Amino acid sequence: MKVIKDLYYTEDHEWLKVDGEEAYIGLADFAQDQLGDIVYVELPEVDDEYEKEEGFSAVESVKAAADVYMPVDGKITEVNEELLDDPALINQDPYENWIVKIEIADKSQLDDLMTSEEYEKFLDEEV
Repeated sequence: MKVIKDLYYTEDHEWLKVDGEEAYIGLADFAQDQLGDIVYVELPEVDDEYEKEEGFSAVESVKAAADVYMPVDGKITEVNEELLDDPALINQDPYENWIVKIEIADKSQLDDLMTSEEYEKFLDEEV
């Protein structure tokens, strides 16, 4: 499984890339691999606010459906509309094809997320 350095990860296999006060959020390689061919991505509305661990999106594949959870409190500032036309972009490159961009409400919550090294150890225990 591909794990990108300098990203944060959750136990639900979301990744978060911090960019100043904002962050991009997407599905980790492990998640897209487990789901298989993704055929649908439900996107939230811009300006919607979510609390940490609240579901903000859903992803459906030929095998299963899965909720996507917010890694930190935040407000949606942008959604990746390309996923509406081509949800399989997540399968092609899950780290390039983010789902949402948020304004982080509480940066101290980043401390609760896993680093890439911690996530790699977590994956070793999962598999």
